[in-house]
Amino acid sequence: MRDSRIEKMAKVLVNYSLNLQKGETFAIGANTVTEPLMLAVYKEALLAGANPIMVPIIADAAELLLKHGTDEQLECVNPIERLLFEDFDAILTIWGEENTKALSNVDPSKISKRSKARADIIKTYMERMGSGKLKWCGTQFPTYSAAMDADMSLMEYEDFVFGACFIDCEDPVAEWKKFHDIQEKYVEYLNTKSHFEVKSKDSHITFSTQGRKWNNCDGRVNFPDGEIYTSPVEDSINGVVRFSFPAVYMNREVEDVELTFKDGKVVKATAKKGEDFLNSVLDTDEGARMVGEFAIGTNNNIKKFTKNILFDEKLGGTIHIAVGGGFPEIGGKNVSAIHWDLICDMKDGGEIYADGELFYKEGKFLIK
Repeated sequence: MRDSRIEKMAKVLVNYSLNLQKGETFAIGANTVTEPLMLAVYKEALLAGANPIMVPIIADAAELLLKHGTDEQLECVNPIERLLFEDFDAILTIWGEENTKALSNVDPSKISKRSKARADIIKTYMERMGSGKLKWCGTQFPTYSAAMDADMSLMEYEDFVFGACFIDCEDPVAEWKKFHDIQEKYVEYLNTKSHFEVKSKDSHITFSTQGRKWNNCDGRVNFPDGEIYTSPVEDSINGVVRFSFPAVYMNREVEDVELTFKDGKVVKATAKKGEDFLNSVLDTDEGARMVGEFAIGTNNNIKKFTKNILFDEKLGGTIHIAVGGGFPEIGGKNVSAIHWDLICDMKDGGEIYADGELFYKEGKFLIK
């Protein structure tokens, strides 16, 4: 029997997150293992009057390309992907894989080469997102592999996913609107500040947001959501951050990451596991060692680390820093083919100051 929460989730994604309108071109991109949610979203998009198309992904194709593709093939940009990013009105990406470790043994230099080749279309995607010309949302379908990564059964993981998305609530959209209103108080406060200092166990950084904005993430771009973020001034971040949780990128896990920043750039990057891969990604392009995002996680329905960045970066009581591309719509200027979020726990003595004023302590906002 199909889980009725899938249809409920599809309705929220189409009518709230993406707010699809009659006549809009809409692509649903996902691995075929997510078919139940793909079809439910397709139906809701039709009912909304949009023009949906399916972009199914075959699980092993990326591995075959990265392992057997020539340099020329790795650098070839998919014209269908280019069309979607340049011309479509809305895109939904549904994450979900049969094997989250499929790319674990791929040569990191090939991943880097592939990322570099896609830099131009990623830039177009970011610009259209920032201008509002492209509506995009990303979400997760519960799969056995994701459940195993999270040390859960599939049924437990389904409850975790739908709970984090507020789908178990009678009116999920009303819950997300309440969530927006709470976060808006924080955003309004932070938008009056420009100098920030972050302290936690093994970490101490400073940065500026002069001329930048903070954004309120309320389920319209990521689903689930639960963060407020900014793009710091590119040359302003200084200090050291040791990230509490493993950093996962392209399904590769890097443990105990420590980054040292000087004038906005990562000048030293170490890890107990995966250090070569970490530095390979940071060497992808000129912008990969710069910071594109600083964010505070706010979703307290996400109660544990699951090795899935969609949920992990939203963990209440954490911050995350993304190396790579920034967000033009809030003033970010850094351009890179990568955007890698790394997470730090703030519940054990963490503090954040804005213009010298303590506003966040041990995972909680002090703003009234």
